[in-house]
Amino acid sequence: MLLLAGTIPDPGLPLIYGRVRIKDGRLFIGERSFYLNRGTPSMIGTATTVCQIMGLEEPYCVIAGDIGKGDGSKLVYNYLTENIHTLKPTVCSFHYIMPDLMLHYKLFSALKNIEAKPFLIADAGYMYIAKMSGNADFYDLFTPDLGELAFLADENSPHPFYTRGFIFHRPDEVEDFITKAYKTNGTPRFLLVKGHTDFICENGRVLKMIDEPNIEALECIGGTGDTITGMVAGLIYGGHQPLDACYISAMANRIAGSLANPTPATQVMDVIQCIPEALKTLRKEHFNGRQENTKTHRNG
Repeated sequence: MLLLAGTIPDPGLPLIYGRVRIKDGRLFIGERSFYLNRGTPSMIGTATTVCQIMGLEEPYCVIAGDIGKGDGSKLVYNYLTENIHTLKPTVCSFHYIMPDLMLHYKLFSALKNIEAKPFLIADAGYMYIAKMSGNADFYDLFTPDLGELAFLADENSPHPFYTRGFIFHRPDEVEDFITKAYKTNGTPRFLLVKGHTDFICENGRVLKMIDEPNIEALECIGGTGDTITGMVAGLIYGGHQPLDACYISAMANRIAGSLANPTPATQVMDVIQCIPEALKTLRKEHFNGRQENTKTHRNG
């Protein structure tokens, strides 16, 4: 099972969980539907698209509404803590969930007690709590942008808001940030740093840097980082090795952006709709079918 969890900035949204499907550009979980605009819906929509392409079972999603008060996040934490052992996911991707040390500790303990530990991906708010708790190395992959990487690199910062300025304002020294982040034990084994240049790392070493195709118009489109996180979750669930999944996701996201012919008015859902063609193009141009030999489908 691919398990996706996060919150949506809708104060009226209760806890919702179940299999997800896409129809007419919208996400459906049960009878509720959501636009693929940005944030958690973008991650879920992209992961679901990848699962459809690979012939995999749809992801299982757990979401709730939260506008920063932590009420929806509490519902998500509690549901996962109580049910993770019966869901038995093979891959989990946690997204916008408010940092809460006590609730994270309970979920962390539940995750440690699963018979087969899932591959754990963290982005956005959940990545913050994974680092703040001192348990970042229990996770497998973080997908930060440059600002989030700065927080991971600051050994004295208890929260991203308090990241020291002399670290935060050095965008030309990403590799130094990466080195610092690993030295502080604030990261898992793998990092996919999203930005003008994407950095793929393992145990503190930068293995790949991706800066082409460079689509300037994508910079102002919210949600294009969330699509990378969703894509890498779907690919790892489908059996791709983590480093391969990171590379494919970063490249395909850029190609999909190019195929969408973006303008400042473009929505991230327009990019998501181009992901199938982007993956096909990438397979033809860069892999020549090699990836087909490295994946095993999972339908559990």
